[in-house]
Amino acid sequence: MSKELESLKNENNNYINEIEILNVSLQLSNDSKEENENLRLKIDALKKTFSKFSNSSDKLDNLLGLQRCVFDKTGLGYEEMNNVKHFNNFFVKKNEPKIICNYCGKLGHISTSCFLKKKLGLVKIRKIWVPKGTFVTNLQGPKFT
Repeated sequence: MSKELESLKNENNNYINEIEILNVSLQLSNDSKEENENLRLKIDALKKTFSKFSNSSDKLDNLLGLQRCVFDKTGLGYEEMNNVKHFNNFFVKKNEPKIICNYCGKLGHISTSCFLKKKLGLVKIRKIWVPKGTFVTNLQGPKFT
C-alpha cells in the first residue's frame, strides 16, 4: 500500500507540474492574444487615417480638375468658351521697342554709344522741347537776304 501511495504521490506531482506548465503556456497564449488584439486595433486606426489621406488627395485632385479656366466667363453674360484662345505667353510684346538716341535723335542706338557724341566730343547740341501735336518746321524763321 505504501508503494501505491508513493506511486500516486509521484503521479500527482507529475500532474501538478503539467498543470503548472499548461498554466504558463495558457498565460503566454493569453498575452499573445491581447497583443494581437492591440495590434489589430492599431492597424485599423492606421487604415482609417490612411484612407482619410487618400480620400482627401482624391478630393483635391477632383477639385483641381473642376476648376474653370481664367478665360471662362460663362455665367457673366458671356457664351460658353468655344471661341477662346489659350495664350501660351501672356507677356509677349507685339512690337519690339524702337531705340532712339537722346543725343542725335536717330534710331538704333542710345546716347551712351552715340557715334556723334564721341566724334564731336564735348560740343553740345541744343534741343528745344516741343509739345505733342505741334510741328515746328523752321525755328529760325525766314531768311532775309
